[in-house]
Amino acid sequence: MASSLAATDRILVLPEPLPLDSGQVLPGVEIAFETYGALAADRGNAILVFHALTGDQHLASPHPITGKPGWWDRMVGPGKPIDTDRFHVICANIIGGCMGSTGPASLDPEGRAYAMRFPVITVRDMVRAQVALLDALGIERLHAVVGGSMGGMLALSLAANFPERAARVLAIATAARHSAQNIAFHEVGRQAIMADPDWRGGDYYAASGSGGKGPEKGLAVARMAAHITYLSEAGLTEKFGRRLQDRAAKSFGFDADFQIESYLRYQGLSFTDRFDANSYLYITRAMDYFDLAEEHGGRLADAFAGCAARFCVISFDTDWLYPTAESRAIVHALNAVAAPVSFVELSAPYGHDSFLLEVPALDRVVQGFLA
Repeated sequence: MASSLAATDRILVLPEPLPLDSGQVLPGVEIAFETYGALAADRGNAILVFHALTGDQHLASPHPITGKPGWWDRMVGPGKPIDTDRFHVICANIIGGCMGSTGPASLDPEGRAYAMRFPVITVRDMVRAQVALLDALGIERLHAVVGGSMGGMLALSLAANFPERAARVLAIATAARHSAQNIAFHEVGRQAIMADPDWRGGDYYAASGSGGKGPEKGLAVARMAAHITYLSEAGLTEKFGRRLQDRAAKSFGFDADFQIESYLRYQGLSFTDRFDANSYLYITRAMDYFDLAEEHGGRLADAFAGCAARFCVISFDTDWLYPTAESRAIVHALNAVAAPVSFVELSAPYGHDSFLLEVPALDRVVQGFLA
């Protein structure tokens, strides 16, 4: 069984205001991050790992709210595919997040929670903030940048916009843009949050701090809808099928008759304990805006024209959120500019979440690419 790894947990205040794609500037940005393993004297063994939408900096150490092991505990640690005996691994909470980095729940210069006055951010803004973190840490060039799902988008964005900063780019279960279907699912979640009367136009922090509630029901529904997209039909059928939950017959009511209903309700409610609803709005909007080709004149290959990094792109055959066709589009763009790239589609029954779960073939590919 995987064991959580001790981490160095820090918050760094960026020395300069952060310029944003919207034209606004964010002052006093705080970045919460964890590091694992020793940094080499030449600072050449650093790996930056970007987290996914609902992740955070607790990559391989216990989560302070849930107590659960880090979200990639199985992948990061001594002797593991991302080997902390060899590498200095960094994982930071993205801006807009809710685990210590500046986001909607943070205080603005006037001492009030930003709430919906927080500026709309982009994936490139998130990357810009973490490059500023690397600058502050004195790390000029990464051994690798790694990310799955939204983290893969950030990894591709770093390669495209800061091509000199990483020698290797590992993008897993991701895409170079958000599709109409992806945007549609996110919009359902956002509308669920904003329809919750406890959302209060985003100004729910004072109420929740005094014993009131934020939009927990809306956020739970948003999580339920999103969680369905992370799974595969075959996986759902095998795990739950049409089996009833703790009953011998249908109730002819609207309780959780089926196991899958109970599972989704649990996922939704437990999510509200560790995530901020406004952060969910801002991060999903940033993902929806992401279009790497659009950022570089409309041609995806042009995004990678100046990048000398080696790439590895990985997809899963049961991932319908970011299907293999999305990965192939990235690979074709890299081929068009003669960038060194490896590509593999792995077979796994878990859908999009395969990159987080036990897939031994993924371990072998990651370890081999980072060697």
